[in-house]
Amino acid sequence: MKHSLVDIGANLAHDSFDDDREEVMQRAADAGVATMIVTGSSDESNVRAAELAETTGGVLFSTAGVHPHHASDYTDESDALIRSLAVKEVVVAIGECGLDYFRNFSPREAQLSAFGRQLDIAKETALPVFLHQRDAHDDFVEILEPALPDLTRAVAHCFTGEGESLREYLAMGLYIGITGWICDERRGKHLHDIVHIIPDDKLLIETDAPYLMPRTIQPKPKTRRNEPMYLPEVLNVVAQARAQSVDHVAEVTSRNARRFFGLPPSG
Repeated sequence: MKHSLVDIGANLAHDSFDDDREEVMQRAADAGVATMIVTGSSDESNVRAAELAETTGGVLFSTAGVHPHHASDYTDESDALIRSLAVKEVVVAIGECGLDYFRNFSPREAQLSAFGRQLDIAKETALPVFLHQRDAHDDFVEILEPALPDLTRAVAHCFTGEGESLREYLAMGLYIGITGWICDERRGKHLHDIVHIIPDDKLLIETDAPYLMPRTIQPKPKTRRNEPMYLPEVLNVVAQARAQSVDHVAEVTSRNARRFFGLPPSG
């Protein structure tokens, strides 16, 4: 049975898709991925993501935000750009925003400032927020938690943490986005073991394409570039790890995504 899946995080504005983006979208549709949220993560990709979404008649939607890697580049102009994009119908969330102390491509002070400013935009626009956190749990919670009463919804995108942080995020009311990380027997076994903790109504799935190709795909793809057509592999592994049927997980994750982002019904 072909499902009507929603990929809540695909970096389709990435230049690795410039030569075959339409084919990538067709392959996704053929695989049952009906809707994709194109992640905005910098001034340039925010504009590109919204432009892509506006050309597809409801297949693509986009987010607008500045990834912590680019926090040093967050200017008043960046802030104004996100606000101007947020009024577009195709822009359905603020982010990707948050903290990343694993790489520290931007100084922590810049990350903290950019994160706080984007949470303010999410509050003012009433758009949900698309969150990134890596090796920065304590500071992330310290900034996010006080903002939550004024935010509509929030998702921990590409969650790769341990059970303790998962339980804390769920207690805070966050949705949880699961990627192909769960398909990685080297790095993702702990995630495979705890994904059942997530309630049905908080579970979302995503590819994070072109990153995080699911390692369980057989035969192995010739390229390392991930794309939305591989979302069913994430779905299958999540369903198996949760001891639920694939149809059930497909239904709840699609319903959750449409509710979270305020998307029209599939059809």
